[in-house]
Amino acid sequence: METDRRGEGLAVPTVAIDVRHLGDFGYGTYIRSLIRAMGELERDLQFVLIARAGGVGELGPLPPNFRMVEYAREDSAWVENFAFPWFVRGLGADLIHIPLNNVPVFMPKPYIVTIHDMSSLMFEYASETRDRLHLWRFRRGLLRADRVIAVSGATRRDVLNLMNIPAARVLKIYNAIDPGFLTVEAGEKKRQEVLDRYQINYPYLLYAGSVNPRKNVARIVEALALLRQDLEDHPKYKDLRLVIIGDQLSKYPALRRAVHQSRVNDAVRFLGFVKREELKGFYQGAEVFVFPSLYEGFGLPPLEAMALGTPVVTSGVSALPEVVGDAAMIVKPENVFDIARGVREVLLDDKLRADLIAKGYEQVKRFSWYDTARQVLETYRDVLSKR
Repeated sequence: METDRRGEGLAVPTVAIDVRHLGDFGYGTYIRSLIRAMGELERDLQFVLIARAGGVGELGPLPPNFRMVEYAREDSAWVENFAFPWFVRGLGADLIHIPLNNVPVFMPKPYIVTIHDMSSLMFEYASETRDRLHLWRFRRGLLRADRVIAVSGATRRDVLNLMNIPAARVLKIYNAIDPGFLTVEAGEKKRQEVLDRYQINYPYLLYAGSVNPRKNVARIVEALALLRQDLEDHPKYKDLRLVIIGDQLSKYPALRRAVHQSRVNDAVRFLGFVKREELKGFYQGAEVFVFPSLYEGFGLPPLEAMALGTPVVTSGVSALPEVVGDAAMIVKPENVFDIARGVREVLLDDKLRADLIAKGYEQVKRFSWYDTARQVLETYRDVLSKR
């Protein structure tokens, strides 16, 4: 576009953002929080948000430089390599932001991609033909992008090492937690209401997130079995249990087998997904949040737990050390005995526990959606200035 409709010079650029994953567990936090922060900071650029039918109300009120358009289809079908680019071309946008690496083959340029991790290349295996096709599409989407936003230094290194993309085009812009976790309504009363609703009246470890194999939840179950043996005479922790919040267990029979084989059936509860306000209560009530993931592109749940005053035990791999800093107990995720050791120390050492909680509050402050939004907006303007 050369001139604006009023004849007052250059038109205000328009950025289209694919927000179809607005309601997702992880991607949704990124999309919602980024757009809300940009809505508070940015009044010059125009934004078109491409949403699923019926999903346009999830963001709440936005300023007048943001408008929604509905796009009915999901992004998983092969035909979307053609259909979505055709739809986007009709919007007349000057720049497109794809907030996860699922870029249609014929996506028009210029566009920016946010990549959250490389797990689909490292941990998910199909047939050799499908793997090659996925790798080709994955790499093509990043190579053609004008900028790639990686959500951590570790993810940026993975992109550079595995994809051979010019380093100048790959930026590190951190995530942050959902701002809703920074507010605690009614404190102790609200927490107790949540625990009473689920009939939880015992000390528990907490895991929240997906339960796919790379999350390593089976080893938390095995570590719980060790801890219950060690603490069977402890006045407080002799009835220690594990609460798991996240995916549908039916998709991961290996985890159910781990529960049976460890003989802790009565000590493990699978609650599936819960509302954010309930999740906050579970965080606050937990003795320890345990997150021994084998790989994370960023790792929001440990920060969520820290924001609500819960000590964290997590892995020293991928992005987790840069996210948690010195505010968590670091363990070796492949070693069940080390996971159990880390949890035991946090449970029994009051000074260590208090130190981790205090450091956790400070660590959370390092990450802000306003900082993220400012850097993303600078990236938009940098790309737009070169077109």
